This record gives sequence, structure tokens and C-alpha cells, in this order.
Amino acid sequence: MHMIKKSKGTGQTRLLAIANQKGGVGKTTTAINLATALSAVGKEVLLIDLDPQGNASTGLGIRRSLIRTSSYDILFEEVAVTEAAIQTKIPRLSLVPSSIHLSGAEIELVTAENREHRLKNALNKPLPYDYVIVDCPPSLNLLTLNALVAVNSIVVPLQCEFYALEGLSQLVKSIERVKKHFNPELDIHGVVLTMYDKRNNLSIMVETDVRKHFGDTVYKTVIPRNVRLSEAPSYGLPAIIYDMRCAGAQAYIKLAKEVIKRERAYIKQKIKAA
Repeated sequence: MHMIKKSKGTGQTRLLAIANQKGGVGKTTTAINLATALSAVGKEVLLIDLDPQGNASTGLGIRRSLIRTSSYDILFEEVAVTEAAIQTKIPRLSLVPSSIHLSGAEIELVTAENREHRLKNALNKPLPYDYVIVDCPPSLNLLTLNALVAVNSIVVPLQCEFYALEGLSQLVKSIERVKKHFNPELDIHGVVLTMYDKRNNLSIMVETDVRKHFGDTVYKTVIPRNVRLSEAPSYGLPAIIYDMRCAGAQAYIKLAKEVIKRERAYIKQKIKAA
């Protein structure tokens, strides 16, 4: 593994968290494939694996035994993000991996000084990336709170299941609390429906309900249930690289286009407001 080459990037870095307090909703799959799709269209992207399970790291082919610096080090050892970042197999996509030390970070953060702002402090400086994407743990713990305090926006993967809307409502309340106390600029970039099966009435019902309640916040793109998406991590590859023609990979490419479109609209809005 090689340290990332310093590049100038192409402008101000945008910070996105992939977050949902529920596990098994396609959060890490979304983080990996969205990051890959953005890098494929020429963006400099950094993915930060903030989940102690480290699935984003293994899903990009990074073996735990080879990890020397990790997201733990940027939180607790004041290691610079660019020093902790390693180049992945994918051009323009770098990774700050998770490590086994991160599993104890939640306990350490409880008594740590400035505990909610550690990731923000690490990212609050010029960075050579167009996008930094943070893959959060599947819970609203202090690691996830660090991500929500640090980023501009949240991408919420939402599984098409019976309790989806209830879980999303809880997450929205948590985001509102973070906005009130720590990060007034925080917003939901979008909600992406995952594990969608158009043959299943439940998927259609969930989509209808979520779009009714959250309107344009929900991305037009839906991510289908797809065997290739499940297989790809075992080969240490994003689905977009593993099998670009599969339905899941194509959906994430469309999602990346939507993300970029919303980013352009956001930048125009900021320029108008200035």
C-alpha cells in the first residue's frame, strides 16, 4: 500500500456522511459504490471508514494486517487525514481505513476532551479531494455523532422494508438535534431506497410512502436487490468494478449522477445567497 499522492483537487471539498442507525440497509455498499462512481467521473474522492467492523476497508481490498494508520489515529493521535489515507486499486479513490483499535473508540470518546468535534477538527483544513465520504457505524453513537458534526450533508440508505419510514423519522429527529446543538448547516442530501424489488408489493408500498412524506429529498434512483452487489465485497472490489453491467452497479452510477446534479444546484444556491 502506498501513501496517497498529494493533488490539488478541483475546488472546495464537500463532506458527506453515509448514515443510518439501522444495520443491513446497504450503507457500506452505498459508501463504496458512490465513492467509486464519483472517482470514475474524474472526482478526487476520499472514503473514511469510521465503522469498527471495517467493511468498507475490506470491501476495497484492504487487508487489516497491512493497516498502519487508520480513522482511529485521526481521531485520537492527531494524524493528518492525508497521512492516514492510502491509495486504493481505483484511480482517484483513497481510503482512511478502519482498524481494530476503533472498536474501543466509543468508550474512549466518552471521557475525551472535545469529543464531538474530533473528526471535524481533522477535516477542517484544505484537503486535496473534491469529496470526502464518511461510512458511519450502524448506530447513533459518538462515532456517528462525530461524522454528523463534521460533514455538510447526509446520504441516508433506506431498505425497502415494513419499518423503514419509522426508522427514517427517528433519524430525522436525531439530525435535527445535531443541527440545533453542533452543526447548524447539516442537511439531508438525499434518501436512497435500497434492496428494492419491483416484483414485491412491499417495496412499491414503501417507496410510495417514503416519497409521499419526504418528497424530492428521496433520490429518483433506487438500488435493486442484486446478487452482484452482495458478491463484490468478497473479491475486495466495488460492484462497479466487479461487474459494471449488473443492475446494481448501473443504479449506483445513476445515483452518482444525481448526487452531482444536486451538488451543482447547491453551489448555485450558495452563490446566489452570497
